[in-house]
Parts: sequence; C-alpha cells; structure tokens
Amino acid sequence: MIDLSLNQVFSIKSLIIYILAINVITFLAMGLDKWKAKRGAWRISEGALLGLVLLGGGVGGIVGMFVFHHKTKKAKFNIGFPAILIVETIVLVYFLVTR
Repeated sequence: MIDLSLNQVFSIKSLIIYILAINVITFLAMGLDKWKAKRGAWRISEGALLGLVLLGGGVGGIVGMFVFHHKTKKAKFNIGFPAILIVETIVLVYFLVTR
C-alpha cells in the first residue's frame, strides 16, 4: 500500500515538477496550435490555451507566444497571460512564505 501524506503530495519537489510539466505542456500547445493554424487544421481552442495558463503554465504560454509568434496581437493573450502569471506568482509566494 502506498502511504502518501498531504505534505508529500504538496512538497516543494512535487510543486516544482508540476510547474515545469504544465509550462512545457503549455509551450507545446502554443506551438501545436500555431502549426495547425498554418495548415488550416482543427485548432486548439482559446479557452483551452487560457486554461493551461490558469493551471500554472504562464511562463510556457508567454514564451510560446513569442517563440511561435502566435496570439501576440490578441489582448486576451498579450495582457491575460502575464496578468495570470503575476497573480499566480503572488499566490505561490504567499503560500510558500506562510507554510
């Protein structure tokens, strides 16, 4: 039987692994959506891209915007991604400091 406490599940190491993974996934999603856009294929929805950023993929989303030159003219992304990242960073720092 696996015995995991909440401290183990929500450890700093687990948090770092999660943040890295969600940012890589978000970055790749931005690249895939751009690739699909160039080919006229079925696209990843804007809601899904914003959802990935809300789940912690802000850095991956912002880097993906500029590496792939994708969604850079849409205010929802150009302002939204950094705003979400700033709020999530503040919340994360708060929880780490008060832990």
